[in-house]
Amino acid sequence: MLPGTKRISFWLRGTIGAVLAFAVGAALGAGAGAVTHLSGTLTVQRPGAAARILAQGSEVSPGDILTTQADSYAQLNFSDDSVITLRPRTQMMIESYQYTKEKPEADNAFFRLLTGGLRTVTGLIGKRGNQNAYRIGTTVATIGIRGSSGDTLDCTQGCDGVTSTSGKAERGVYHTTYTGSYVMQNDGGEQVIGEGQFGFARDRKVAPVLLPGDPGLHLEELPFAIVVKDAKGGVCDVR
Repeated sequence: MLPGTKRISFWLRGTIGAVLAFAVGAALGAGAGAVTHLSGTLTVQRPGAAARILAQGSEVSPGDILTTQADSYAQLNFSDDSVITLRPRTQMMIESYQYTKEKPEADNAFFRLLTGGLRTVTGLIGKRGNQNAYRIGTTVATIGIRGSSGDTLDCTQGCDGVTSTSGKAERGVYHTTYTGSYVMQNDGGEQVIGEGQFGFARDRKVAPVLLPGDPGLHLEELPFAIVVKDAKGGVCDVR
């Protein structure tokens, strides 16, 4: 190794890390959130603009339609410390997002899962008064979140490539809860989905039901953990 090369390598890694941290921080201040981890290709479609490719550190905002390509994963961190990981062949719209530290009564987050799958870990929205402030919309049901983490798949049009086995799944919307609880609701009724349970909705007019167990979706397939803050401000990983 040439003299000083090791020192230059450390300096470059430190500089790149500092630049990325600054970019993510700036994005969180300007928009709803930012792309913090990316494996593969993530595109965004914004009103009145052509679709473009996002990179790690890119800002995301209300109105954005985000799409992952085959074999691609993207993790989004939002300003209320919530986290969403998009699976391959997934499309999600940030339909609304409002978080102001001093105005908990105005909290609102609505993410519309158009197709594919995502993992969610909630942040402060939904924990500061209005527990219905954080929701996920799907084709056949709306899912309310109660300070929790879980996986949601909209397979109403098929789920080829979302996980290694999801293409074999019966068409409909699936949800499983890891911590806390979720409520799956549609025109037919509602179903609370507690820790370790799997919910399923086949049709908007038929009430969601609990499945007897894991339908074999292989939801553990993620290339990176979700990094979140715990109650004491520390960092923990959620798989």
